[in-house]
Amino acid sequence: MQPLVNLASPDDSGAWPAKRRKVLDWLMMDTQNERFIDNIFVEMCERLLDSGVPLGRATLHFAIQHPQWFGARILWHRGITEAKIDTFEHGVEETAEYLESPVYEIRMGASELRQRIDDGTQAASRYPLWRQLSNEGLTDYVAWPLIHTQDKRHVVSFVSDKPQGFSQDHLVLFADVLPALALVSEIRLKNRLARTLLETYVGPHASEQILAGATSRGSGSTVGAAILICDLRNFTAISDAWPRDDVIELLNGYFDAMSAPIEKHGGEILKFMGDGLLAIFPLSKSTACADLLQAIREAQTAVTALNKEHSAAGREPLAYGIGVHAGDVMYGNIGSRSRLDFTVIGPAVNIASRLESLTKQIGYSVLLSEAFVKLAGVKNQVKSLGSYTLKGLERPIGVFGIPADQTENIEA
Repeated sequence: MQPLVNLASPDDSGAWPAKRRKVLDWLMMDTQNERFIDNIFVEMCERLLDSGVPLGRATLHFAIQHPQWFGARILWHRGITEAKIDTFEHGVEETAEYLESPVYEIRMGASELRQRIDDGTQAASRYPLWRQLSNEGLTDYVAWPLIHTQDKRHVVSFVSDKPQGFSQDHLVLFADVLPALALVSEIRLKNRLARTLLETYVGPHASEQILAGATSRGSGSTVGAAILICDLRNFTAISDAWPRDDVIELLNGYFDAMSAPIEKHGGEILKFMGDGLLAIFPLSKSTACADLLQAIREAQTAVTALNKEHSAAGREPLAYGIGVHAGDVMYGNIGSRSRLDFTVIGPAVNIASRLESLTKQIGYSVLLSEAFVKLAGVKNQVKSLGSYTLKGLERPIGVFGIPADQTENIEA
C-alpha cells in the first residue's frame, strides 16, 4: 500500500519536517518540564485544533510492561481538558474487541490506516470501532504506528468530526508531528516504566527512596515501624508433591490474599521470601497498628475463601503463621557493591521473625509481641500466652495470640 504521506526527499537536504510549524516547535522545545504524556497529548490536540485541523477525537495506545496491565489508552476528544486513561488487563489481546480493531492491525505491521467512516460503505464498517465512531457523528479516521526504540510499536489515531474530514495538508501536518510525538512519548513512557518496575519489585515507598537518590550501599535511615512477617506452612511438602505450575498458582493465590489487604491499608511489602513475606507499617502514621490488624483480619478472610476453593478441588487447606512486633528498624540499602537489597533490618525484625516461627509450636496462627499490643492498645482484646525466651534474646518477652474466632472483634 502506498503511504498517504510521502516525505521522501530527492536529495540529501532531509525529509523531515515537511514544514516548520508552531505545534512541532512546542513539542520539541517546550515540553521538557511536563512529566506526563497524557497532559502533553491533550495540549498537542488543542494546538492542532487551533492550527485549523478539524480534530474531534484522538487516541494514544501503548503496550506496557506491567504485572497486571497489557496496555493503556489515552483518549482525547473535543471539549475535554483532561485525557481519559484506560488500562487493559492481560488477556485482552485474545478478545474479539482487540483482534477486530485497527489498533491490532497497526501493531501487526500496517504502516497506516485511513478511512472515511461516514459514507456507509462496506469498508467504513470494517471494524466495530469505525461503526461506533460513525454513529457518534465522526467522519474521517487515520492511524499510524508510533515507533519507539527497537521497533516497539504503539499506535496513535486521529478522527475528524467535520464533514470535510482531513485534507492532504492535515495529513502532512500529522506526519510532521509523529516523529516528535514518538520521541516525547518514549521518554515519558520509559520514566513511567522505570517507576512501575521499581514499585513492582520493591514497593511504592522504597521505589520513591531509590528514585530520589538512595542508591548507595548503606544509605538509609532508622524508622519506627510495626513489622509483619508471614510464612506458609508445609510448603516444602507441597512443592515436592505438586506439579510446578500448580505450586506457582498456589503461591500466587496465597500472596494475593495476604498482600492486597496489606497494601490497601498502607503497609509496605519489602520482600517475598520463598513462601513468606516481610511488610512494615511505618509508625509515622498514627493508625499504623490499627491498619496492620485490619490487614490481618482481611487477609485471614481472604485465605478462608481461598481454602474453600482448595477444599472443593480436593486439596488440603493452607495454613500460615504471622509474627507481629513494633520497634525501630534500619531502612535502606544493604548488599554487595554491585547488588543491593532495599529492606529493613534490626532486632525488631528478628523478634517478628521469631514470633512467626513460634506459631508452629503453640497453636496460634497470629502472634503479637507485648510491645506491639501496648502500642496498639488492644491488650484486653487478645489472649496473653505468657512470656517466651526467643532465640537470640536474653530476656523473655510477653506474647499474645489472636484466637481464630475472635479475629474480627479486635479494634485497635
